[in-house]
Amino acid sequence: MLDAGAIATSAFVAWTIRLKRFDQPFPSQWEEFLKDSLILFAVPIAILSMVFFKLYKPRRDQAITDELGQVFKASFVSVMMIIVALWAVGSSRINAVGPPQAVYPGWRLATDPLRFQLVLLAVMLPIFVGSFRFTLRLALRSMRRRGWNMRHVAILGVGRLGQITARTLTRNSWTGIGVTYFISHHEHTSRTKCLNLDIAGGVGELESILENKPIDAIYLAIPSAMSAQLPIILRRLERFAVDVRIVPDVHPRYLPQNMVVSELEGMPILSYRESPMAGMGGFFKRGIDIVGACVGLILFMPVMIAVAIAIRLTSSGPVIFKQQRVSLGGDTFKIWKFRTMYIADDQSEDLGDDADDATTAWTSKGDPRITRLGHWLRVTSLDELPQLFNVLIGDMALVGPRPERPELIDRFREDWRGYMLRQQVKAGMTGWAQVNGLRGDTSLRKRLQYDLFYIRNWTVWFDMRILVLTIFRGFIHRNAH
Repeated sequence: MLDAGAIATSAFVAWTIRLKRFDQPFPSQWEEFLKDSLILFAVPIAILSMVFFKLYKPRRDQAITDELGQVFKASFVSVMMIIVALWAVGSSRINAVGPPQAVYPGWRLATDPLRFQLVLLAVMLPIFVGSFRFTLRLALRSMRRRGWNMRHVAILGVGRLGQITARTLTRNSWTGIGVTYFISHHEHTSRTKCLNLDIAGGVGELESILENKPIDAIYLAIPSAMSAQLPIILRRLERFAVDVRIVPDVHPRYLPQNMVVSELEGMPILSYRESPMAGMGGFFKRGIDIVGACVGLILFMPVMIAVAIAIRLTSSGPVIFKQQRVSLGGDTFKIWKFRTMYIADDQSEDLGDDADDATTAWTSKGDPRITRLGHWLRVTSLDELPQLFNVLIGDMALVGPRPERPELIDRFREDWRGYMLRQQVKAGMTGWAQVNGLRGDTSLRKRLQYDLFYIRNWTVWFDMRILVLTIFRGFIHRNAH
């Protein structure tokens, strides 16, 4: 959203200079401001171009000069696309060329208002967007020097490569990446220190170390002699919702071309896996969540009040049911739902909403524990409206994999390869699996495939597509019960 503001500002400034240059008055109607300034074209096209140039991918260790280079490329492509869009819609402005004031190369750019505006936009767009991102980078660096916005990582490997990795990350504190501890690349180790940092144990204890000492990411800096162990280590790491980065013991030019490689002071880093929601992309997604949750609460508040009254009148017990679920990074939170089940007299056998969640099975069709009103609420998905509050406070997102209970996560992480990758993003009210009919008692394997596809291909536009599909497919479905 901040990028959108910078893009809109650059378009408005270019338009204002054009009006001053050609002594043209400001329009009397506000709609003309958006049309004549090209904001309606510039904002969506430039955002799409920035997504294409991967400017919303998390890149803490990317140099600011590299990011500004991508901004300039995206800006140039954006202006070209704006010109194409104006031609495609048949804008009357694009063909309005005034008479030449003098005969010299490029006179059209100086005498035609729209062409003059587009040239200015091509100059203003990288300046405003680049300045915004440069300022944001400086602000983030200042925060990180004070210990804020940090990411805590472990380094697997205590040899030469592991020590180079630790020194490089420590020296470049602007990345906000702090090394918490080492893990020895040997199966077991008696060493307790490396570069004055703790060695938590050997690679044979990898799972217990990560469970007892959670971190945000792990850097694999193992010697090339142990490269055969890398696939085994990566497979073991699939049980944990952590970013995985590989520091190869080779020069970048020898690495496969289909992997993302970055450098930090000449140290090559291979990005094998990382959360797509970090960086500016995650910031942009959070903005959509806040706006969407506020709009949803305003629109559905009368419905929510009516449902709450109906629950109170038709059955005893609380209106809202709260239950522990797992979201981003394995963190737990209390999910809110309208109660749709009866409450047993014996509290030790509480059959509250989703009481089946206390067992190993989901609710089945015709479950006697569901109230008549509860069945209707589940079929229409109105029981999930209170989750808008979960989205607003940041526990959930509008779009993402559906949240599961901690005990099911512990079971599925062992039985289903890649299941913990779902925890690299926030749980969502709706998702790619849900809009494709995978709700209720449906194939877990199929749901996991759709969730992983969403995570690997996430973009802001993908989220918007899912939200639109939710309106038509996500509320009422035959598998909801």
